[in-house]
Amino acid sequence: MGIKGFLKLVEIQTKVASMTPLLLGSVFTCYRYGQFKWTNFFLMLSSLLCFDMATTAINNYLDYRKAKKTEGFGYEKHNAIVFYKLKESSVLTVIFVLLGLAIGLGFLLYLKTSPVVLIIGAISFAVGILYTFGPVPISRMPLGELFSGFFMGFVILFLSVYIHIVGGTLVQITLQKSVLSLNINLMELLILLLISLPAVLGISNIMLANNICDMEEDFENRRYTLPLYIGKKKSLILYQSLYYIALIDILLLLIFRILPFTAIPVLFTIIPVRKNITLFLKYQSKRDTFPLAIQNFLMVNISMILFFILALFLK
Repeated sequence: MGIKGFLKLVEIQTKVASMTPLLLGSVFTCYRYGQFKWTNFFLMLSSLLCFDMATTAINNYLDYRKAKKTEGFGYEKHNAIVFYKLKESSVLTVIFVLLGLAIGLGFLLYLKTSPVVLIIGAISFAVGILYTFGPVPISRMPLGELFSGFFMGFVILFLSVYIHIVGGTLVQITLQKSVLSLNINLMELLILLLISLPAVLGISNIMLANNICDMEEDFENRRYTLPLYIGKKKSLILYQSLYYIALIDILLLLIFRILPFTAIPVLFTIIPVRKNITLFLKYQSKRDTFPLAIQNFLMVNISMILFFILALFLK
């Protein structure tokens, strides 16, 4: 398998969806808690990247095996196994190697942190596999937007903060004399949820936009996604609503001074975001307008990251 085939199989360009919450959580940790552990950061980065690539490869492999309609919709181009004529044995080898690396690096991270990382990491791995694998994968149900947004937007950000401040600041599990205790700082957890909301909603909208564009193909291939259940009109209403909720969340974070004043310009991303929303509402195309959902996600969340960094310098 060549480099181009591998990168297409794992859809390397989509990894920005998982890396952005990791970076956002990391700079937020520096800003709010004044802590950062490079070893833990690189372990999580490597494990997350390997696992994200593995799940994408599994998804492409299962799409290839289960496809009912293999012509039209650009299928011959967007499925790497077909386009690059990849051997199934090579694809499976890549998947198992990536999964092995992800699990190994994740276990090392647990050894350097706490059981909280092991528990949340194991649940996340299970959801990631079930998202694309099993009798009825999550991606073929009307739950893909919910699961992808929550786990990639919130859980990744939560772990990217927790690995630097292990202890009672967020969540603590203790076992003393056969008594298991769980302590959760609800206020800090709520703050993290609010910080992660633009990422959660942005990732959900990437999935939603993808499913809206693929409605006809998904129907042919028996992928009963959310747009097929609620229809295109309601899906488009939901699509634009999630962006406005994210921007309202940012405004509230500024009002309550959870975001630094340097982040005020993030609100002005509403201008290009609204322009992209209008374009997508007029025409839904995997090639032409689906990338606008990724642009919106990056504009809002990368802006937050940059202005957190600026706030750190001003500190």
